[in-house]
Amino acid sequence: MSNRIKTGLDRLTENSKLLLNLGNKVAYLGHEASVTARLEPGHLIINELIGNRLDRLFGPQHGFSTLDQDNMIETSHQVHPSLGIPVYSLYSSARQPSPEMLNGLDTLIIDLQDVGTRVYTYIWTLYLIMESCRQRNIRILVLDRPNPIDGLTIEGNLPQTAWYSFVCMAQIPMRHGLSIGEMALLFNQEFNNEVNLEVVPMTGWERSMHWDDTGLPWVNPSPNLPTPSGALVYPGSVLIEGTEFSEGRGTTRSLELFGHPELDPFSLSPLLNKELSKAGLSGFVLRPTFFKPTFQKHMGKVCGGFQFHCTNRDEFEPWKLMQHSLRILYHELNLEKFWNTDPYEYETDGLGIDYINGTSDIREWIESNGSPAELNELEIKGQIEFKEKRNEVLIY
Repeated sequence: MSNRIKTGLDRLTENSKLLLNLGNKVAYLGHEASVTARLEPGHLIINELIGNRLDRLFGPQHGFSTLDQDNMIETSHQVHPSLGIPVYSLYSSARQPSPEMLNGLDTLIIDLQDVGTRVYTYIWTLYLIMESCRQRNIRILVLDRPNPIDGLTIEGNLPQTAWYSFVCMAQIPMRHGLSIGEMALLFNQEFNNEVNLEVVPMTGWERSMHWDDTGLPWVNPSPNLPTPSGALVYPGSVLIEGTEFSEGRGTTRSLELFGHPELDPFSLSPLLNKELSKAGLSGFVLRPTFFKPTFQKHMGKVCGGFQFHCTNRDEFEPWKLMQHSLRILYHELNLEKFWNTDPYEYETDGLGIDYINGTSDIREWIESNGSPAELNELEIKGQIEFKEKRNEVLIY
């Protein structure tokens, strides 16, 4: 356990002035990873501190208890078993709080462990809450937490507005290098700084830190990210959701594996490594392996594939690694179906891979067997403007 790093939650428990200023009706948005450094559940700690002023709870995708698997698996509203207060789901029939859910609130505390990747929906739940609370002048207090894959590295293209969805509502690259508190400040720029927003910063966190540098305990922020190494590869492995490959859901290393029943990893490995090296990629090993998903894609079938292993964080580029891997696999494997055509995060028009990328340009680059230079051009377009906006909100 780190003696240096205190999350926003840990700092809130020590700040009586902040507790006094919360108002008479307070809500708390959290999940299983919303814990103190001593692994105490945040909502119970806040209940101890403010008593019946804690009026209601909110949960993001996967539920307040982080139980529900996969995309578009909705969570119902409920009553907290011990506190006896409502728990409203923000991943149910709607993903934005209704006026009834916010009625009478003075302050909404947001305490979510994000993973630093654009398509992880917790930042978009934050975005929609900010939009709703702005209209009602409800105060938002964001308890900051570490970006587990560092606060420096930026990877990926900026999305096109035509591909905005619940995994993308603003000009954010796939790997953004912001804490969730900084992301709230960035979103407030979008809202002309009209949200009544305060961020409780961490102490002791440095931008270069990965999760294992923090000394903080890892609690799954969602059911399929059981390890910090999974969070590190997620800016790349999430792309697999837009394909017919398994991303390892239904194994103990979900989102660290990818594969397909028609893939022979040991035959393909030499070519894949050669092509990835030609693209200038390093800092990783793609270990050939077989796995059998127990649910979701290719359930019960043996899949040949690869596990991501990062060997050098300074060189590792998971987004670019996966884009090039998909390009190679698209042209080397004679699959009847490569892209997943199922609805993606409630979007039924277009392919999921295009919503994940925020553009169809990258899929077209893959299909045309484009060059590394062409992908670089797609990636850097707009990044200068993003970095300028990002610099204005950095806390650390």
